[in-house]
Amino acid sequence: MGISMGSSASSASFAMATDPLRLGVIGAGWFASRRHCPDIIDHADTTLTALCRRSRPELERMGQAFGVNALFTDYRELLASGIVDGVLICSPHDLHYEHTKAALEGGLPVLLEKPLTIDPGHGRELVTLATARDLVLLVAQNPPYWNHCQRLQQIIAGDGIGALEAVSISWVGNAMGVLGREPLPEDLPGVVPPTLFRGDSDANGGGFLTDGGSHLLTELVWCTARRVTEVTCLMDDANADVRAVLSMRLDNGATATLSNTADSEVRAKRHHSLYFGATGTAEIHGVPFSISLDAKGVQETIGEADLPPAPTPVQDFVQAVRGHGPLQIDGETALHIVEILDAAYRSARDGQAVNVATA
Repeated sequence: MGISMGSSASSASFAMATDPLRLGVIGAGWFASRRHCPDIIDHADTTLTALCRRSRPELERMGQAFGVNALFTDYRELLASGIVDGVLICSPHDLHYEHTKAALEGGLPVLLEKPLTIDPGHGRELVTLATARDLVLLVAQNPPYWNHCQRLQQIIAGDGIGALEAVSISWVGNAMGVLGREPLPEDLPGVVPPTLFRGDSDANGGGFLTDGGSHLLTELVWCTARRVTEVTCLMDDANADVRAVLSMRLDNGATATLSNTADSEVRAKRHHSLYFGATGTAEIHGVPFSISLDAKGVQETIGEADLPPAPTPVQDFVQAVRGHGPLQIDGETALHIVEILDAAYRSARDGQAVNVATA
């Protein structure tokens, strides 16, 4: 028998259970259908038991696609159903706090799509709540689940390039469709189309920096184990950016720049990162990704497919819930991404450097 809402479940009780984890999805839409739902179906220790979204026709399409009969248009009914042991939350960003808080208060571990929240104070509240209840709260930022970022983290942690001195990260692509500024491609993968909440700055919590840019910030913070202390940001629109450039100071005195462009005429994603250390340089190219190292007399380039496979967010979540290891990305790191985003938007609006406040 699974462990259901209202049973005051903790990490210890989930670790002792032997039945597959019954997972429900709040915000059962385009991205969940592309990424996480297939992983839940494929995982030997999980079953997909419930789906929730506000639009009934799309909800029924999701249910048919994944063989789920328990369908809800109110997330509170799903949480109270007694048929889930944990939840995946893929709702619009402005609903993350409300949905995650309700799940944690009900004793359910949460796998949450990025970002943790829009407001840093809300993020702090969720991290504190998960810790107090001894529940897993995992935010699915991409870099911890990419092979090349796992390798980059190992290089930097192992002193492979020496003390970090400077970082430069650039992403250039076209996300105008999901931002609601042009028609979506007809061949867009997924069971249902996106709701285009990313084009609403209130629901999205800003523009493309909040969405795709949060992954770049995670690459910087997670791979280097550093924190950002100060941000200066320039945006084309400080409420709903498509283009953004950040200059940052890190807690060891190193500097970092990040450039994010989501309206390129070149549709392919172009990603280039440079990590400069006191004894060498690590470089990321993509997409497809590869990582190059030039340090201490060693020069090598390794493709993503040639690196050991990183876990998926679902695999990481299940392992942590079962008590078999720490999360790839902890709540404090996910919260720090929200703190940086908050500082960046304030800088873009005020036209000056902003200290990154700790929530």
